[in-house]
Amino acid sequence: MNRPSLWLPVAKIASVILAVFGFFMCIPLVMAALNHSGNEKSFAVGVIITEASAILAAAISFRHRISMLTPRQMFLITSSVWILISFAGAIPLFLISHISFTDAVFESVSGLTTTGSTVLTGLDAMPHDLLVWRSMLQWIGGLGVIGMAVAILPFLKVGGMRLFQTESSDWSDKALPRARSTVSLIIYFYLALTILCSLAYMFDGMDAFHAINHAMTTISTGGFSTSDNSFAQFADLPSHWIAIVFMMLGSLPFVLYIQSFMHRRMVFLHDQQVRGFLYCVLVFSVGMSIYLWREGVDLPHAITLSTFNLVSVITTTGYASGDYSLWGPLAVVIFFFATFVGGCSGSTAGGVKIFRFQILAMLMRENTRRALHPRAVIQRRYNNQVVDDAVVLSTASFIFIMILTLAVITLLLASSGLDLVTAFTAASTSLMNVGPGLGDIIGPAGNFASLTDSSKWILCLGMLLGRLEFVTLLILFSPDYWRA
Repeated sequence: MNRPSLWLPVAKIASVILAVFGFFMCIPLVMAALNHSGNEKSFAVGVIITEASAILAAAISFRHRISMLTPRQMFLITSSVWILISFAGAIPLFLISHISFTDAVFESVSGLTTTGSTVLTGLDAMPHDLLVWRSMLQWIGGLGVIGMAVAILPFLKVGGMRLFQTESSDWSDKALPRARSTVSLIIYFYLALTILCSLAYMFDGMDAFHAINHAMTTISTGGFSTSDNSFAQFADLPSHWIAIVFMMLGSLPFVLYIQSFMHRRMVFLHDQQVRGFLYCVLVFSVGMSIYLWREGVDLPHAITLSTFNLVSVITTTGYASGDYSLWGPLAVVIFFFATFVGGCSGSTAGGVKIFRFQILAMLMRENTRRALHPRAVIQRRYNNQVVDDAVVLSTASFIFIMILTLAVITLLLASSGLDLVTAFTAASTSLMNVGPGLGDIIGPAGNFASLTDSSKWILCLGMLLGRLEFVTLLILFSPDYWRA
């Protein structure tokens, strides 16, 4: 019996994804040519290398036919494609003279994982083509290159949604039986939200360039901006509330958009995870608004300032309209804990995800009841569905792996010379895909440019681990995986 090939499916799928990725790269190439920014050659070489790699991968896997993807193949495909795309996205950045190879890869990984950490300064004066490429990286990464692959590759009809789930914690029922149809609808809604966000920003007074860039990084909950001042460059409050609304829309399960469309009724407030997410945002924002108001900030400004920055951190977007690390010790603690919350499962947001906190709370209540009533028969239910032991075990495993990985990356960063606050919050923000950390170096008013190259590579690994929710990438380091 022939063993299924591990690498041929990777080459087959990577060929199509790289080809599509190279097509996206043509957009900043055209902008650079039209504006004579001097970056034409950098993007042209990037397109050539990416498309040549796609052709090579297609030639290698030309005779291979994908009929059924095994779990081993899906994990390898997901991890390999994310790594390949990260290096492909870094090519034009590296070829721009003032960006080193390490910085280019860091910026590309940060963009595609929608983390939003940056090593670039002087964004206000940078060519528009470079800024657009950064925003596009986040827009592509927000949807997920694997999700795009499922939508466009006809040979993934079998097992396609399982592949889509290897980079997502979404374990809810799908609105449609066919993976390709489901992910295609997700792309349509993703595009529609991006257009609506762009129009809302423009209606508020942003020019088209800033509106489109920020729409891409808002819906993807990525947080890259066109200015070193991030969202503080926009002084008017309405633009902040537009961002708040669309950051939250990007953090909701996209499957619920499909269900609402299919059933012609809003199903969001009937979802236990969405209610938990909205309740979390409300509690954090109200508490911080009251805190700022008591510190002397006028109430309307306090509400906007606290809500915008907390929603940005909770949804793992990473925009900043002010340096919240200067708001006092209580604010720093609140923002630190908000870093781990995340949005809903099946959204563009990172973090632990709301449903995991709810599952753990359910487990805590169950253990408390069992202590009082040892013989009680307790049935776990979530969204009116029975939660089996596999989901609970998966949640507990995720938390354990996250804490262990956080400790390891913090130690590695500290060994490279970073202080405790910088090392710990850098590890946290990379694993949770948030963006800014805390402290004078990587806080909301700083960036990651001054970190050593070794620290940046460690954080690249952390960002990929967080985006792929640890297991998908870590499983490749298991001897059992390669012996199977």
